[in-house]
Amino acid sequence: MTLPEWFNVSGEALGWLALVSFTTFVGSLLLIPVLVIKLPEDYFVSTKRPVSHFKQSHPYLHYLIIAVKNMGGILLILAGIVMLVIPGQGLLTIFLGVFLMDFSGKYHLERRLIQQKQVRESINWIRLRANKQ
Repeated sequence: MTLPEWFNVSGEALGWLALVSFTTFVGSLLLIPVLVIKLPEDYFVSTKRPVSHFKQSHPYLHYLIIAVKNMGGILLILAGIVMLVIPGQGLLTIFLGVFLMDFSGKYHLERRLIQQKQVRESINWIRLRANKQ
């Protein structure tokens, strides 16, 4: 099957991928600043992630939410991989998928990322505009 034939056969799939790409792009523009503002000011200070009170009070619901987030993260990663070869926000979608998921070493990865000067300055700029430390 040649590439033009694949585009004709997979037109509906490309439409869905374009919709996911657009939604991811707009969603990231709106959601990332909100999430950065909601982070506690000492979130990256501790070497271990603090235990959530929600996890202690509702353990079954907590694990159900983690399962749903992980499935959503996997879908975003897969869509991001496809978007690397078609027009779209592939890398951004993959990053959103990774940060949506819950896995061992994620907090360490987040702390390493925040140590990058450009990332830290961008997050500090967003928080400064929202009058957050």
